[in-house]
Amino acid sequence: MIFHEIYSVYYQTVAKILTRASEGALSEGEILSLIEQNAFSESTLSILPALKGGRWQLMRQDYSTPIRHTPKAPVTLLERRWLKSILLDPRVRLFPDACQLAIEDVEPLFMPEDYCVFDRYADGDPYTDAGYIQRFRTVLSAVKRKQPLKVEMTNRQGKTVFFKCLPVKLEYSEKDDKFRVYVSGNRYISVVNLARIIGCAPMTEGEFIPEAARHQQQTQTVTLEITDERNALERVLLHFAHFCKQAERAEGNKYLLRIEYDASDESELVIRTLSFGPAVRAVAPAQFVSLVAERLKKQREMLFLP
Repeated sequence: MIFHEIYSVYYQTVAKILTRASEGALSEGEILSLIEQNAFSESTLSILPALKGGRWQLMRQDYSTPIRHTPKAPVTLLERRWLKSILLDPRVRLFPDACQLAIEDVEPLFMPEDYCVFDRYADGDPYTDAGYIQRFRTVLSAVKRKQPLKVEMTNRQGKTVFFKCLPVKLEYSEKDDKFRVYVSGNRYISVVNLARIIGCAPMTEGEFIPEAARHQQQTQTVTLEITDERNALERVLLHFAHFCKQAERAEGNKYLLRIEYDASDESELVIRTLSFGPAVRAVAPAQFVSLVAERLKKQREMLFLP
């Protein structure tokens, strides 16, 4: 794998480990620390064994390296073509820094029409709309600066409502193809679909008086058992890459993956779990296991309908 939008972090992390090894003595504890700081929490399951066992032939048994020069990663032609393709995604326009990138001297590696996305709702956010882009950037800036906003939005009944809040984070739903904003400081509203916002503006701290919260985001944890057959572990980790999670080896080729998720996304998480078939099994909590069993039962009944 020369380059990957997610797993390129492996190359960056290994480069930092090798750079440290070339500077002097390196311990296993330092390697683990570098992995935890620069890669994913579950990366210790792959990086350390590959270096320690010699599969990647970059490090000796005493944690020194035969590499003479500090690792460097110049941008290759393949990477430039891949980046050119990513810049064709309409969602890139939401981020000012990405819009400033100019890669004019290469052909895209692929075009948007070259791939087909399935199992996704067709009413995604209007990423090319100038007003939506401006409101997205206002919300994003408020999240980064921890700045309160006054918001005008259309609710589910089609009525215009006004409220004040403190944006906490932006979240993208791959299945819905929508951005959601998690907010605090308002007793009635905790999550807002960004496309429903028709106007927003920053506020000063003196203008914003937080209301007593009535609705709180409910974070839950599910434990999945993964049987690593047909590269199941890597596929699952990639699929749930945007979730807060922790992985550990159980026994043999089995792994336990704990995923934190919002309670409102539980149905979607059940569907995602079932998409891996027998390679992934929900083991806790009992409520989630029951939801998986219930959905399997309904699917079985559908097969025998007249």
